[in-house]
Amino acid sequence: MEKTELLHQLRIDRSEPETRSLGVFAWIAGVLVLLAALAAGGWWFLYGGKRFEVEAATASAPTGGAAGPGAVLQATGYVTARREATVSAQITGTLTQVLIEEGDRVEKGQVLGTLEDTAQRAALAQAQAGLRAAQAQLAQFQSQLAQSRRDLARAEDLVGRKLVSAQSVEVARTQVETQVSQLETQRKQVELGQAGVQAAQVQLDYCTVRAPFTGMIVAKAAQVGEIVSPLSAGGGFTRTGIGTIVDMESLEIEVDVTESYINRVVPQQPTEAVLDAYPDWKIPGHVIAIIPTADRGKATIKVRVALDHKDARIVPDMGVRVSFMEEGNKAAAAPSAPPKGALVPASSVVQRDGKPVVFEISGDKVRLRGVTPMRDIGDLRLVEGVGVGARVVRDPAAELADGARVEVKAAQK
Repeated sequence: MEKTELLHQLRIDRSEPETRSLGVFAWIAGVLVLLAALAAGGWWFLYGGKRFEVEAATASAPTGGAAGPGAVLQATGYVTARREATVSAQITGTLTQVLIEEGDRVEKGQVLGTLEDTAQRAALAQAQAGLRAAQAQLAQFQSQLAQSRRDLARAEDLVGRKLVSAQSVEVARTQVETQVSQLETQRKQVELGQAGVQAAQVQLDYCTVRAPFTGMIVAKAAQVGEIVSPLSAGGGFTRTGIGTIVDMESLEIEVDVTESYINRVVPQQPTEAVLDAYPDWKIPGHVIAIIPTADRGKATIKVRVALDHKDARIVPDMGVRVSFMEEGNKAAAAPSAPPKGALVPASSVVQRDGKPVVFEISGDKVRLRGVTPMRDIGDLRLVEGVGVGARVVRDPAAELADGARVEVKAAQK
């Protein structure tokens, strides 16, 4: 019996190492899971929860004229109004009427609103009363002068007949000269009264706000009962205007052309514009002027482009793509078929893992899209892999990644 127990004690138990090995493997797997969770949490802390501020651009459809031999350059920009005004009253006052709404067409001189004018009407009535008093006194002085002149004539007649003394004539003559001076002074008082009436009338007219030119109301900035002033006042309760008018006949295009391509643009050069909102509509135009200054930050030069045809669909601040055509080529004869792909800013195409990509904006996040660059057209790049109308990020930051949250900055014009 003792030998059996001794042999049992000397037997190797292989179950304990297996159990210990399983425990080690389980511990290593747990550590790996923990590290993965920490890495995921760190990524989320650094990128997932961070909101990147980006500038967006819209991928546009290429046209036959843009890709054909007729076009020497393409650039993007915005529709702008050369004649735009925020209309305000010339005095501070409370609005009693606002006669405009967004989208209304107004004519030059049309009443847009009125201010409380009780004080101005009272001042005008006072000035008119003062003028009438000055005019009545002028009439009195005129009558007195006429009488004094008759008295002088009689005195001169009597002194000739030795019936009165020469001193009487001198007194009558002095009286006439004095009244002539009084009459002239009173005439000046009448002129002063007339000027006072005109000034009071001007102040009353300031209570009526009129359109400075014919155009379209694009913004209504004040309501009845609010105070408007031509000067900015503190407190946030004073409006500096009642509305904004745009002269739709003054619409033109401003585009930024990269410095390295500005030698391809000359005044009066024919152009072809395509609005982002209407990609199939080509609008002929021509270069008005090249603004003689460069943007140091963007390395671009601003070019003004006229629209040869105006249309109600064209409104200020619309995005637009302009093709600058060869001289004498209006691209009117048999344009070639548009190439495949979409046009995006060249700066929006970056490398990730050695492959060209763009970051497409979807809601408040970005999605990584692989693209195939085809060729550059000015400061744009024709690519495949992104749809027309997609919004892409300009100059994406190096740390921007797929799924990152973004906030789109306002477009810089």
